[in-house]
Amino acid sequence: MPGTHAATIDDVARLAGVSRAAVSKVIRDAYGVSPAMRERVNTAIAELDYRPRIAARAMRGSSFTLGIELPNLGNPFFSRIIAGAAAALQDTPYQLIIAPAETDTEEGVRALGALADRQVDGIIAISPLVSREWLERLAGSVPIVMLGRHDDTDAYDTVTGDDVAGTRLVMRHLFDLGHRDIVHLTRSEAVTVPGSGTPHAVRLQEYERAMRDAGLGDRIRVVRSGLSEDAAHGATRDLLASATPSAIFAGNDELAFGAQRAILERPGLATRISLVGYDDVTIAAHPAISLTTVSQAGEAMGERAVRLLLERIAGRTEPVHHVVEPVLRTRSSSRPAPMV
Repeated sequence: MPGTHAATIDDVARLAGVSRAAVSKVIRDAYGVSPAMRERVNTAIAELDYRPRIAARAMRGSSFTLGIELPNLGNPFFSRIIAGAAAALQDTPYQLIIAPAETDTEEGVRALGALADRQVDGIIAISPLVSREWLERLAGSVPIVMLGRHDDTDAYDTVTGDDVAGTRLVMRHLFDLGHRDIVHLTRSEAVTVPGSGTPHAVRLQEYERAMRDAGLGDRIRVVRSGLSEDAAHGATRDLLASATPSAIFAGNDELAFGAQRAILERPGLATRISLVGYDDVTIAAHPAISLTTVSQAGEAMGERAVRLLLERIAGRTEPVHHVVEPVLRTRSSSRPAPMV
């Protein structure tokens, strides 16, 4: 909606040329609404991006559902977040509704809107490409907790890992092992826009800063990948066809697993290239994987997000921006750089 305030039912009524009562009937799918009126009202609702206000929801009563929007159901880190959220709701009347969305587009807008339209009492979301302004408007209608976004806003709460500290742990670890040719495997440019506050943007920025601070600015190399393990496998395979870095720092564990597959496919490289991921998903500790990675406690993040959301639903208005301290889990995928 143009302007700085969230649309109201009066705005919808004026644009559609009907009464408030008519708008209410359409929203409630009440009996006796003509197809023409329904079309006018729904068109106005879509144009104004109208969501029923929190007060109106309270009058109808709680739905006892919380929405959680995730960009990729195949990412095992998100499974840990869901597990933590579910555990936090175990002794409450609330149930989770999961809405998947593709993060390399603005598909998150559609997924979040669908959750709001289903009258959930609150939303937890991982949406790196949805604008903060849009989220702030939505937060005027339904409480929101954003995961992973470093947004400074009063409209909604955030739960993030300390991506600056986590990346510094990775780079210091690799430098201490003697690595100088370090490639960063990350997501698309859309997800890593400088200053956007997404985790991948912060990790990329800190990788580049660490390389420059170490006098290695001329060795900075960034490889882009899609969000899946298969995409990372293809991107790493292309990299290894033309270069052999001594280390790869992957933006998350799923990308790291794809890179690991590509490395293992080339005889002799497994002991020459160190690999570090980010997230510390459960399988990373398996002896056959043994991935060095940064832990940011996925279950704890999911649990914390639910606690904050329930506080918002109960009436808290002051924003909370919770930061999880990272821990480097050193395993056998990282080793001293090979002697030249």
